[in-house]
Parts: sequence; C-alpha cells; structure tokens
Amino acid sequence: MKNNNIKWGIIGLGKIAHKFATDLASTENVTLVAVASRSQQNAEEFAEKYQVKKAFNSYIDLAKDPTIDAVYIATPHSFHKEHTILCLQNKKAVLCEKPFAMNLREVEEMIAIAKHNNVLLMDALWTFFLPHFRYVLDIVKNKKFGNLKNLEAGFGFYTPYNTESRLFKKEVGGGSLLDIGIYPIFAALSTLGKPKKIESAATFFKNGVDSSCSVVFDYGSAKAHLKSTLLEETPTEAVFTFEDAILKLNTRFHETPSVTIYKNDKEEILDFKYKTIGYSFEAEHFSQLIREEKKESNIMTFEFSKDLIATLDQVREIIGLEY
Repeated sequence: MKNNNIKWGIIGLGKIAHKFATDLASTENVTLVAVASRSQQNAEEFAEKYQVKKAFNSYIDLAKDPTIDAVYIATPHSFHKEHTILCLQNKKAVLCEKPFAMNLREVEEMIAIAKHNNVLLMDALWTFFLPHFRYVLDIVKNKKFGNLKNLEAGFGFYTPYNTESRLFKKEVGGGSLLDIGIYPIFAALSTLGKPKKIESAATFFKNGVDSSCSVVFDYGSAKAHLKSTLLEETPTEAVFTFEDAILKLNTRFHETPSVTIYKNDKEEILDFKYKTIGYSFEAEHFSQLIREEKKESNIMTFEFSKDLIATLDQVREIIGLEY
C-alpha cells in the first residue's frame, strides 16, 4: 500500500474539522471523500466548501462506507470513545482529536478494540508533530543545553460565560483543563516525563466546569508550572529553562512555529515556517502509517496517550472535577 492515495472521512464538522479539511487539501496523496454531521444541511455545506463527494447526516453511514481508509473524529470530547469504536468496528483507521477520551478507562477500551480489530488508532495531539516542537524534543533528548530544570507553560483566553457553548458544557467535557490545559500538561509529559508529585488548584464556573486550573509537576531535579484559564488572555508561551540556556516557544506555543533561544546574554529567534495551519503534519504521519500497515504510531504511542489521559485524571481528582 506504499504510494496509495489515502481516502479520508471526517465525523463532526465544527471549527477544528474545517482546519483539518483545509490542511488535507494541501497534503499529498490523500483525499477527503466523505464528511458526516448530525445535520444534513451542515454536512452538505461543508462538503461543498471542500469539494467532498459524500455528505452524510449519519455517522454510522460514514463508518460503513467501504471507500474510506481513515476517519478523523472531531466531535465533542464526550463522544470520542463512542465514535472511535464505531469506526474501529467497521475497520476504519481512526485519528481521534484530543483529548483522546474522557478518562483512562475509555482510552484503554478504545485501544483494546483497535487491537482486537487490528486497525490503526492514534490520538490527534497535533502539536507533537509540528517542526518547532520536534526541535524542542530533540534539544531535550540530546542535552544540547544541558538538563531541563524548569518549564513554565500556560494557555489562556477570555470568553464570555455561555452555557450553550461546548466550552462550558460539563456533559461534553467542557472547561479549561481538557480543552486547553491539555497542551501545557502535554508539553511537560513529552519533555520531562511523568512527575513524581502533582499539586493542583482550580476555580470553577457556577455550573461546575473549571474556569482555570494551575498545576505543578515535581520531578525532584526539575519542576513544571502549568496553567489553563478561560478567564483572561495570557501569553500562552512555554519557557524551558535548561542548565545552559533558556528556550521559549512564543505566543500560542502549541501552534506558532517561532522559538527564541536566550544563551550567553544573546537572543536568537528561529522560525520553523510552514505553509499549512499545521494539521498536515499529523495527517501525513497517520496516512503513512496506513500505507506501511502499522497499527500504532511510533510518535504518539498508546503508552504516551495513556500517560497523558491518566495525568489529566489525576489532576481532575485533586481539584474535584467530575464529568
């Protein structure tokens, strides 16, 4: 299946689905052939915009379509497990948007079903695949600036409280932690690993979803100070302090390809410019895994996905957040 054109479907047609579809259009040897929404009109409008042949108002119909190789799940958090399993049971490779699911138990069930059906499954945390973040991971691994001693990472924006919005609905996993807090936590886990100790505190909206969450990961020889908030605009940077230098992923660190290095009183800015939004990198990786008939990513491994969701579970337990 080496050079095959990978045929994609998308389930759930919100904002992220539009970004993913835009990037698929500029990715080689892939074609978006079908989309599905609960609304036929929404599906048809999306399909027309991106020149997609098939528009379904049924997720089941898309999952059963024999022409599809891969499905991108972009529905709200609480539906990730259900829609992933639907596609896996119909032998479709699944790239599921973050958070992978609501908790570790759901993620383990998804992975077990993927293995049972011998189908590829991957957690779609796109930052892991972006060039500027791969650069940071390489710096950490080869200890170019010595050991990593401290990480400060946050993600925050202000948005008016609105219980009609997915962001504020507890039943679909709303709140700052799962939606944006996952990025700082991911930055820590991918560079420093699992912490020895976690401390966390949160504030809450009146309906019980977290409005902000502060987390400290203690590694003994290093610390990570992490924050997410829906109450204010924050720099949304990630600052890595090494023994011999400071490396800053500039504002909107999870997507902006700009890195500043501070070393010996000098400042150097690296720009990892790319022509797409950035979802193309995970789409290319996933499509290549299908061509190579792999069932698990060597980058976003099942072990890492489980560690990430288990850490989010731990934080939720500490702050008393239940869905």
